[in-house]
Amino acid sequence: MIYDEPLYRPPSEAYSLIIQVTIGCSHNKCSFCGMYKSKKFRIRSKSDIFRDLEEMAARYNKVRRIFLADGDALVLKTQDLKDILQKIKELFPYCERVGIYATPNDILRKSPEELKSLNEYGIGIVYLGIESGSDKILKGISKGADSRVMIEAGKQIVNSGIKLSVTLISGLGGKDGWEEHARESASVINEINPDYLGLLTLMIEPGTPMYDLVQEGAFKLLSTEEVALETQMLIRNLELRNCIFRSNHASNYFALEGTLPHDKNKLLKQMDNVLNNI
Repeated sequence: MIYDEPLYRPPSEAYSLIIQVTIGCSHNKCSFCGMYKSKKFRIRSKSDIFRDLEEMAARYNKVRRIFLADGDALVLKTQDLKDILQKIKELFPYCERVGIYATPNDILRKSPEELKSLNEYGIGIVYLGIESGSDKILKGISKGADSRVMIEAGKQIVNSGIKLSVTLISGLGGKDGWEEHARESASVINEINPDYLGLLTLMIEPGTPMYDLVQEGAFKLLSTEEVALETQMLIRNLELRNCIFRSNHASNYFALEGTLPHDKNKLLKQMDNVLNNI
């Protein structure tokens, strides 16, 4: 099997078998993201996908997790996804979970019944990049969805029985919008109440529209202290029920992990310590 690179997957899929169902991202307009800019989006044929699955099954007979790449494999028609999931069941009897990226609009194009059936066929977790809860920031980064759409899509996944892992990006509002970013993001996350919340830190990539804005001085990046203050405000405003929180990505300035609401005070104390030592 030969991947169409570059290849990306969530950190929690580090030990998963990765199968490319799509190439690139159907949206591919987010101003901060350079992940799929070298690719033209397309959906791979089922025959090619099945061939990859068969090849990997001949090599690895006890695969426990599979991740369907690239950027938003949920864009596929429901029946095509079911065919792929059924093939996975046949070839990988030890597979416990299939993961997939999704855009909010991909989620909402499927009915609640379709999402529940995909869960029954093996989709165990959906990764959704919310990035920010601020409509102003979402529009500014060309996300293609506002906070209302994010909430509706997130709730659809939660109600389907599929685990939901969402991400926010520290610093996405810049120096002028970090407080709004923290408050509004917490509000959206509280509405959705996902199973997992990951906090990344904005990294500027050459060749992206946001990189150009930074170079022109139109977008001002946060300092380490401002990122810490934003993170502290976000955590303080989160009111969740049994959500695993992580801020330990390679992009993050400091590592945080806990389960909310149980570890909220512990996380806030950690942020106090971070701020006292900056």
